[in-house]
Amino acid sequence: MHHKVERVRHMRDHVLFVPGMMCDHRLFEPQVLSLAHEYTTDVAKISNAETIAQMAGDILAQAPDLFALVGLSMGGIVAMEMLRLAPQRISRIALLDTNPLAETQAVSDAREPQIARVRAGGLKDVMQQEMKPNYLAPGRQRHAILSLVQDMALVLGPQVFIRQSKALQQRRDQQSILRDCQVPALVMCGAHDRLCPVSRHRLMANLLPNSELKVIADAGHLPSLETPQETSQALIRWLQT
Repeated sequence: MHHKVERVRHMRDHVLFVPGMMCDHRLFEPQVLSLAHEYTTDVAKISNAETIAQMAGDILAQAPDLFALVGLSMGGIVAMEMLRLAPQRISRIALLDTNPLAETQAVSDAREPQIARVRAGGLKDVMQQEMKPNYLAPGRQRHAILSLVQDMALVLGPQVFIRQSKALQQRRDQQSILRDCQVPALVMCGAHDRLCPVSRHRLMANLLPNSELKVIADAGHLPSLETPQETSQALIRWLQT
């Protein structure tokens, strides 16, 4: 009789990914494949909740007792809320192309016409014209990545867009949570990210007591797809420190 032999994993070997607004597991597909041989991975679903705190609580209810946490964009905002709610369960944290600040009134106001257009059936147009075109670095894969992002958004649908937009409008400032974080932290972004610029990531790296800042020269807001190999390598180094 042949017995299946499985490597006994330390709990910190579990890596939990949290995707950005209107994205699903495909946002992290290259990283999941890269880590598969050494780590247990999960990509959280955040499409049903109506607030950032509810998203964080729903993920924590399903997560293991201890895990490494990776969040990109809105996923990073959710990750910071998870750190606020359950710091003892997070062995290390990676924050990619995200923002620790509460939403400004100007950005919040700008969401309202987007929400109205989406309610009227214009999700595809909003995604094409306003949400993503300026977020990526120039390059040959830009069109393919934008097509994938649009497909993820259309699969999730207009109600998810509205819920996530309103959740972002109401989010809290997390700077004090980052100051209190003692676990190894990776702060990473694309140099071409216009939504969450490099300066915002320098702020996060300065707030976090045990952090490394990595700026990817050839990426914009979605380095997990734009520069997948470099992103995966940076995550592996962070996991091994």
